[in-house]
Amino acid sequence: MKLTGNMRIELTDVNTGEVEAVEEGNMVTNAVNHIFGLNPMGVFYEAAETIDGIAWNGNLLPICPNMIGGILLFSKALDENVDNIYSMSDNLPVAYASNNVNSTANVARGSLKQTESKKLDNGYKFVWEFTPSQGNGTIAAAALTSAQGGTNAYGSLVADADTFLLLKSLKLDSLSTAEQLVLFEAVEVDFEKDLLYSITYQGTGVRIRKVRVPIFTIGLNERLDDTTYRVLDDQVIQTETFHFLGDYTLYGEFLDGQDGYWYGFSNEGNSSGNATILWVRIKKEDYSMTEGQWTLSNAKLMDVGSRDEAGSFPERVLKCCVRNGYLYVMAYNKKGIYKINLANPADVTLIELGFTSKWKPLCDTGTCEVYMTLIGDLIIGGDFQITIMDTIIHTKGSARLNDAATPLFQYKNFLLGWGGSYGSEYRTMYLLTPYLASINNLSSAVVKTVDKTMKITYTLTEEAAVT
Repeated sequence: MKLTGNMRIELTDVNTGEVEAVEEGNMVTNAVNHIFGLNPMGVFYEAAETIDGIAWNGNLLPICPNMIGGILLFSKALDENVDNIYSMSDNLPVAYASNNVNSTANVARGSLKQTESKKLDNGYKFVWEFTPSQGNGTIAAAALTSAQGGTNAYGSLVADADTFLLLKSLKLDSLSTAEQLVLFEAVEVDFEKDLLYSITYQGTGVRIRKVRVPIFTIGLNERLDDTTYRVLDDQVIQTETFHFLGDYTLYGEFLDGQDGYWYGFSNEGNSSGNATILWVRIKKEDYSMTEGQWTLSNAKLMDVGSRDEAGSFPERVLKCCVRNGYLYVMAYNKKGIYKINLANPADVTLIELGFTSKWKPLCDTGTCEVYMTLIGDLIIGGDFQITIMDTIIHTKGSARLNDAATPLFQYKNFLLGWGGSYGSEYRTMYLLTPYLASINNLSSAVVKTVDKTMKITYTLTEEAAVT
């Protein structure tokens, strides 16, 4: 079925009544097709015991005004490609709206005009309005998105939980603690090869396990509840310098550098003096390794994370992030983020937050916690985001994930993670809601200011397939 969209933006000067209008057609991306056409790990099947799940009707269906029920506005043009389904962090939405009235204090968000928005015989008509104080800035592109994605996009000071729509949490009660740890220590998931890489430090070396998990293919004797995962390769790489520091609590973390290497770090938080970090770099291709120790002058860091494999429950606390060759770690006073060059530890920058972070995890506090994760090229923390330009965005800081141990692993619209707390362990899948369902680049950008209202009329129609 072919979809066609037309958008009209009207800016009205509240003082003179002068109207500036622009009208553009759109291109439709594969964002909605992915939701219907992909089913990673059988997330849309009742294949195991779960504690929740998404009700399609009302949340995703009808497509309009749910799966397509919001709009995102951008200050720069978007790449017109059907596979471009998320904007990069140097072009986050400057304004947005959902399928309802904005009753919050979020001035980036407009409201659906319910008296004019309606179902058509062959589609849907959306009408959104922005008051003089709402949605101000340069607008060079627009995109239809989900109703949840249009609520607060990637997060605001008003709310930030709508970015992740929980699809399902699958219980892992039948796995032993040791079996759960293999999943909870995941650092990379190769979705198209049905592989997971689990890394930890044990004894005197780094243990790397290559694990088959059914994601898009399933074998004759496999299930979709993680009980039949298979360790295909299990190696320990001996280290001389690198180890997890600490006595009762072992401090350390492993992350995917997305550059052909995995990285391990270990430090103990320091409120004064210099920071010491032990590090190891492992080449994915042949498991060759380099290691060493950094002494960072006058850097005062939180720990990068911690592990406990000896407790009654699997424990992993993830507090750092790697992006484009840099390690990001919270400052001890919670007022900034240290950015450390992995190839040159003399290159250290303190990025000021501009506020004191609550420094709470993205999930509830428990035996497993995640404080930062990388989505695309955007670092998302509890109450902050860091764009690719290292610009800080202050957000509310809601607990928006189920109990989490791993980073969120992304495949198109889907986010996958494992985690748990005090005996309740899960595999969880989310839908990343601020996707680009369509792309409309304006032939000439417009500027919304405090002396103008804005009305957006977007008509989406479908052409039935010829049989």
